[in-house]
Amino acid sequence: MTVDYRAQTVLLTGASSGIGAAFATALAARGSNLVLVARRAERLAAMADELHRAHGVRVDAVPFDLAHPAAGSELRQAVADRGVAVTSLINNAAFGTFARFADADPGRLAAEIAVDVAAPVQLTAAFMPQLLSAANGFIINLAGVSAYFPSPRMAVYSAGKAFVLSFTESLWTELRGTGLTAFAVSPGATATDFTTGMGAGAGVLTSGRTRTPGEVVATALAHLERRDPGPSVIDGRSNQLGVIMSRLASRRWSARLMDRAFDPDRRAETTAA
Repeated sequence: MTVDYRAQTVLLTGASSGIGAAFATALAARGSNLVLVARRAERLAAMADELHRAHGVRVDAVPFDLAHPAAGSELRQAVADRGVAVTSLINNAAFGTFARFADADPGRLAAEIAVDVAAPVQLTAAFMPQLLSAANGFIINLAGVSAYFPSPRMAVYSAGKAFVLSFTESLWTELRGTGLTAFAVSPGATATDFTTGMGAGAGVLTSGRTRTPGEVVATALAHLERRDPGPSVIDGRSNQLGVIMSRLASRRWSARLMDRAFDPDRRAETTAA
C-alpha cells in the first residue's frame, strides 16, 4: 500500500522504551504526528519534546496505565481532551512474567492479561470509528514468536500473544477494502529492557542472539509499505525458520523443547560445563 506518513496521527502504546521508542523515532522521522502512551510521565515528556524538536511534528505525551479496566474509553477521552484525531494505532505495550504458573502472583497475571490482551482489544474498539473515518491508516499489533508455540514459565504471556495474533489476522480480513490496514508483527528475542522485573532466570530469554528494536520496526514498516500487506509478519530470518519448524513438529515435542530452552537451571549447567 502507499502510506502517506505525513497524513498520520499515530497512537502508540508502550512508547517510552524499546520497540515502542523505535517506532516513535521512525514515524516522527517520516513526518507522522504522534500520541505517545506509557506509564513513565517524565520519560514520555522528554521523548515528546525531543521528537518535536528534531522533526517538527506534533507529539502528545499521555501518561496512562493500560491495566485500567476501562482503558479504551478512558484513553479515548484523554486524547479527545487534547483535540487530537487518531488515524492509526500501534498496540505495542506488553509485559511478561517468568515463573512456573503455580508459583506466579495471581494479581500480576491478571494485570498481564489486562495489558497484553484486553487493552489491545479495548483500544482498537475505542478508536475504530476514527480510524475507519480516516480510511488511510493502519493498525499494527505486536504479537511475538511465542504466539506460535507454548512457552513454559511464560504460559500467560505466550497465550496472550497467540490471542493478539489471531485477533489481528481476523481484523485484517474484516478491514479489507476499508482503507484501514491491520497486521501483526512478531518479534523474537529483542535487545530491550523487557526481561527487567520478570522474575529470576528471565535472562535466559535473551542469552542468545537478539534483534534490535530498530530491526523490528524496519520489518514492520517494510511490511506496511508492501503493495498488499498480509495479516502478519515475523521479524528475523531465524525466527521465521523457527516458526516453520514448530509447525512441522507435534505439540508435545514443541512444549518439551521450549521447556528445555527456557529452563534457567539447565542453561546454567550448560554454561558451567
